[in-house]
Amino acid sequence: MKGWKEEEIRDRRLMAPCGLYCGACGVYIATRDGNTKFRDILAALYGSKPEETACRGCMQEEPAECLYGFCRSCPIRDCVRGKGFKGCHACADFPCGLIESFILPVGRRVMKRAVPRRRELVAEHGEEKGSEAWARSECDRYHCPSCGHPLFRGALTCRACKREV
Repeated sequence: MKGWKEEEIRDRRLMAPCGLYCGACGVYIATRDGNTKFRDILAALYGSKPEETACRGCMQEEPAECLYGFCRSCPIRDCVRGKGFKGCHACADFPCGLIESFILPVGRRVMKRAVPRRRELVAEHGEEKGSEAWARSECDRYHCPSCGHPLFRGALTCRACKREV
């Protein structure tokens, strides 16, 4: 699939429990690609220092080698880990107050779409294969409709063809 390697799609560190798949996150993509220009833009956008705008996925084993500050202090991540789940898809309380009060409205909408989809795929294929199918479906979503170039979640324009998405 254009933009992501098979190893990334299977990488559990990128399977954010909340449904905001880390593989489609601009901070992850800038880190993965070593793209300092993109990192600097994201740092300015998110109000973080460029050198701290880096991540390798929110579900890294502790201590995390490279975890973005916002994700490091995420109460959803803490809740899922505390319950011993792989993600919110395994929790009967979804959507809970942590989801409903998530600071970014777009993030809430993505969560409410993505978590039920992951739950459905896990029920159909089991945790490992279902979660991989979910990650693949998230990657499939984030491509420019004009040129097919991969996008990061939240992109307003394609970096390749410069068209609005």
